[in-house]
Amino acid sequence: MSDLKNWIQRVGQEISRRSFLNRSTGFSLGAMALGLLDAVRASEPSQQAKALGLPALPHHQPKAKNVIFLTQSGGPSQIELFDYKPGLSKWAGKELPAEIRQGQRLTTMTANQKQLIMPARTKFGRYGESGATIGEWLPHLTKIADDLCFVKSMVTDQINHAPAMTKFLTGHQIPGRPSLGCWTSYGLGSENRDLPEYLVLISKMKRSSDQPLYDHYWGSGFLPSRYQGVKLRNAKIPVLYLNDPAGMPRHLRRGMLDGLADLNAIRFDKTGDPEIQTRISQYEMAWRMQTSIPELNDLSDEPESTFELYGADSRRPGTYAANCILARRLIERGVRFIQLFHPDWDHHSRLTSWCTARCRDTDQASAALIMDLKQRGLLEDTLVLWGGEFGRGVAGQGKWNSPDGGRDHHPRCFTMWMAGGGIKPGITYGATDDFSYNAVVNPVHVRDLHATILHLLGIDHERFAFRFQGLDYKLTGVEKSRVVHDILA
Repeated sequence: MSDLKNWIQRVGQEISRRSFLNRSTGFSLGAMALGLLDAVRASEPSQQAKALGLPALPHHQPKAKNVIFLTQSGGPSQIELFDYKPGLSKWAGKELPAEIRQGQRLTTMTANQKQLIMPARTKFGRYGESGATIGEWLPHLTKIADDLCFVKSMVTDQINHAPAMTKFLTGHQIPGRPSLGCWTSYGLGSENRDLPEYLVLISKMKRSSDQPLYDHYWGSGFLPSRYQGVKLRNAKIPVLYLNDPAGMPRHLRRGMLDGLADLNAIRFDKTGDPEIQTRISQYEMAWRMQTSIPELNDLSDEPESTFELYGADSRRPGTYAANCILARRLIERGVRFIQLFHPDWDHHSRLTSWCTARCRDTDQASAALIMDLKQRGLLEDTLVLWGGEFGRGVAGQGKWNSPDGGRDHHPRCFTMWMAGGGIKPGITYGATDDFSYNAVVNPVHVRDLHATILHLLGIDHERFAFRFQGLDYKLTGVEKSRVVHDILA
């Protein structure tokens, strides 16, 4: 071991000489000093962070400790699933009135066709004491209607998938900002040092989706990269290379990591680059995950009743149902933010077969997750959200009265549901016009949703910022945002 330390010291001296020569070539001493000063300033937030987040947080008593975000990528149709509009039947095949459309933008897929109204393809009922309206394609959700808060007046600015999902998750339509999960990880940390603060689970689909799920959806943006979401594989083995190579004892592996940490610490002393600290912490996290991930993924301790509750798909690794079980297990282990992505909700055609398939994928498991958390006493501290980046338009895409008819993207109103974590159960908030086209009662912009989530976690969105390139950036941006207090318990 002494030979190893001597070698590290020699390498450190060599790094010092090389870095001086590299910085000296083509730069003045003033530029070198300024560069080092900027690096030190950039590292300050990560140096201030502690095991449970920033010392100034939370700003107030939180109502939620953890978040599970059931992200339905592609834009589920609120018209078929939640936003009951019985009056649309008399408008079937007629053109959308100009005073309803108000010149709003359409995508190139429907801009050149007449906006002929297609009524809902489902039947609705009222469920629970709350009388929530839920479409027939979601029979399991009807059983937990009184545990849910339906927000029917969600609004966003973007009409195409990538910018809309980027806005939905980061608060800005252009990639480069931290996602909601990263902000949470940065501010609050995690109660489990053996697992990342922010984990991402993506459903294994039977067919590939038309909309890719980009890494920047869970990326850290300008925050130190240690806060980015860690994506698990949707396979039997969620993380590769957990086992040490054959013939390598654990003490030797530990010695290698210690040596790397010493080398990286020497480099950090020379450059002040915060990403070096990220590298050190992630090596250590990988070491601990060699134990924590196999234990998390071993479902042998789950009773048969768990798989019956979540449905047959829950036995197949990587499915939405199996990921819902993992999400509950992660909550039990104190992970701060878990995000499930289920793609392929983009039903431009064959609405009645396409949308129903996604409902079959997710309905039972989503309801089961709420029931499971509730019976274990975890729902009170866990905020669960379900929704996509926008909704669907009331006009039919293609032939409105054909089985092949679909719906185009629609940002002016869509529905999300929320449960647990300080949310008032059994209510419906906001409303749309008679065509489910505009949010007309209590509109909730995406940035209002972000402000409300942060509030539930004990964070004042106005006081939660990160300085980057001379500006104080916030998740909710510079436009006015509000906490939706009416939906809080």
